[in-house]
Amino acid sequence: MNKKILLLLIIFSTLLFNQCSKKMVNGKKELIEIIKTVNSPDSNIIVNIILFDGKVFYEINYKNKPLINRSKLGFLFKNAFPLNENFSISNVEYNQFDETWTQPWGEVKNIRNNYREMKIELQETKDLKRELIIVFRAFNDGVGFRYEFPEQENIKDFEIMDELTEFVFSDDHSAWWIPAYRDNRYEYLFKKSKFSKIDTVHTPLTIETTNGLYLCVHEANLTDYSSMTLASGENNTLQCDLVPWSDGVKVKASVPHKTPWRTIQIAEKPGDLITSYLVLNLNEPNKLEDVSWIKPAKYIGIWWGMHIGTQTWGSGDKHGATTQNAKEYIDFAAKHNFPGLLIEGWNVDWDGTWWDNGDIFKFTETHPDFDMEEVSKYAADKGVKIIGHHETGANIDNYEAQVEDAFAYYKKYGINTIKTGYVGIRANKTEWHHGQYMVRHYRKIVELAAKNKIMLDVHEPIKDTGIRRTYPNMMSREGARGCEYDAWASDGGNPPDYTTIIPFTRLLSGPFDFTPGIFNIFLGEQKPDNRANTTLAKQLAHYVVIYSPLQMAADLPENFEGNPAFKFIKDVPADWQDTKVIHAKIGDYITIARQDRNSEEWYIGSVTDENFRELEMDLSFLDKNKLYIAEIYADGPKADWENNPLDINIVKCFVNFETLLKLKLAAGGGQAIRIRKVNKNDNLGSIPNYEDIK
Repeated sequence: MNKKILLLLIIFSTLLFNQCSKKMVNGKKELIEIIKTVNSPDSNIIVNIILFDGKVFYEINYKNKPLINRSKLGFLFKNAFPLNENFSISNVEYNQFDETWTQPWGEVKNIRNNYREMKIELQETKDLKRELIIVFRAFNDGVGFRYEFPEQENIKDFEIMDELTEFVFSDDHSAWWIPAYRDNRYEYLFKKSKFSKIDTVHTPLTIETTNGLYLCVHEANLTDYSSMTLASGENNTLQCDLVPWSDGVKVKASVPHKTPWRTIQIAEKPGDLITSYLVLNLNEPNKLEDVSWIKPAKYIGIWWGMHIGTQTWGSGDKHGATTQNAKEYIDFAAKHNFPGLLIEGWNVDWDGTWWDNGDIFKFTETHPDFDMEEVSKYAADKGVKIIGHHETGANIDNYEAQVEDAFAYYKKYGINTIKTGYVGIRANKTEWHHGQYMVRHYRKIVELAAKNKIMLDVHEPIKDTGIRRTYPNMMSREGARGCEYDAWASDGGNPPDYTTIIPFTRLLSGPFDFTPGIFNIFLGEQKPDNRANTTLAKQLAHYVVIYSPLQMAADLPENFEGNPAFKFIKDVPADWQDTKVIHAKIGDYITIARQDRNSEEWYIGSVTDENFRELEMDLSFLDKNKLYIAEIYADGPKADWENNPLDINIVKCFVNFETLLKLKLAAGGGQAIRIRKVNKNDNLGSIPNYEDIK
């Protein structure tokens, strides 16, 4: 009863507070300002929605200080009046919500969804008297808002030419960004600059404010709408800039229609952005009744050889996807308990410049030297699942004409995971990968895959906006520069600081199929000008730092075989109970600890930029009543990424909840640790205490 009374008092006081209005005189015209307010559950975040002179704005304060100043809302249409003025408020509804839901897989198992909501119904006072609803949700870790076009007489079909949403910040903050409207989609190195120095950028956009807060501007539940980029304007303003169709229209829709949520995550420490699940919470719950077939896993692949030039996708002496080669990879996967094997180049029409072959790719016809029936049966007998591959060359018409047959073909051979690819500057040579046309296509494939009980790993994707909550078969995606850039990029590949940036940028949107695990750092004579710009220990740490439920061991089997460091890749899980960010400085270093969902084991990954680091971390998250063994994979004393990347120390020692780890990270290096309970097979007499080896 006390809780109910308290809730009623909160709602009542909020209603009273939200009746604030005042008259303002501007010359002879009497202007009325109405302010409606919603607070986060902890009251640190205050969102004000302002109706002034018939126009609607919003602003956000954090701990009584301005965070986002008065910012515009509204729309411009094709062949219709703008919907951004002459508004009155017809109704306001308030709601409070608090639940904990369970992910079928993820970086944590249980997520709390706790917010206060304000739903404002607006109506034009003249002309067509159109209706628009704006919903704001205030969480303890940020704000989400979206527009809703309800069914109404004076709007049926409509075309949006511009969404007028603004983010007017309180100062010229710094941001980490990649450019929008470029041919390589999201595959660019992140830059850091002031707002005043950026152009038009993709989200998620990570921001460090001048007073030390960390923000991320992104979107959630991108459904049948165009992707939002952000254009820099005057006075610290970022303007929503929707990716257009080839005819210039931004969004084509009919009522009723809802936009994606515009999201602003707020944290006092950069690591708290990583453990914010606001974007997931703004997506609809799981729509799939049965998720027993959806399983995170590690995999190897007939893939890296193509990037370093020892194998090819197309036909010839070096063709990678042969029956014999596939069997050898299956043997390796079975021997080392890898559940999956990716096979690229098994189908016809890869010859020549394959990225131009989108109109001729066939998805149910094998290359003459590859027997799908024989390979799939061999894999099944060995307990290995084949991961299929669909490279579309960004020709959507050709792919959609075949995709149902292609999914049925894979199901026939027991294949329930597919990596898709969309290499190409434009889809169908006309549309951006990130406009509404492709948003619709990517979702169509996700839904069709779910119908066929197929998991997806999408390369050249639309960015993640949390749809994996609704369709958990949407497992992982690329959407950034993966480790393949180390094999062939003309700029030398991903620099040492790259993986100290992407956990705070690209990975805030969702899992990233980065494809780590390169042991042959210098690549060999095939690629004399390229290499992996890390130490070996850092490659291992990436399995913890860079989250993906489908995690690849990317290098060639012969480079893993016999290397003691390979044990960490074999041991590390791809599904987690809990995630903790221990150290975090964007662009410099990061340490993450994750607990295995299926055991009591913990795994730690720590990486640095081009500078040597010494970091300390305690193990207070361990059970106080248990003794553990830490298996430590650390940079050796002479390790550095440029000249001695393979120097690695591998040790075992006893640790407990009182242990203080001292992490020594070489320049461009890292450290990976497995922490497990003592078991009966351990030779305890040979294992020292941590204090004796550090």
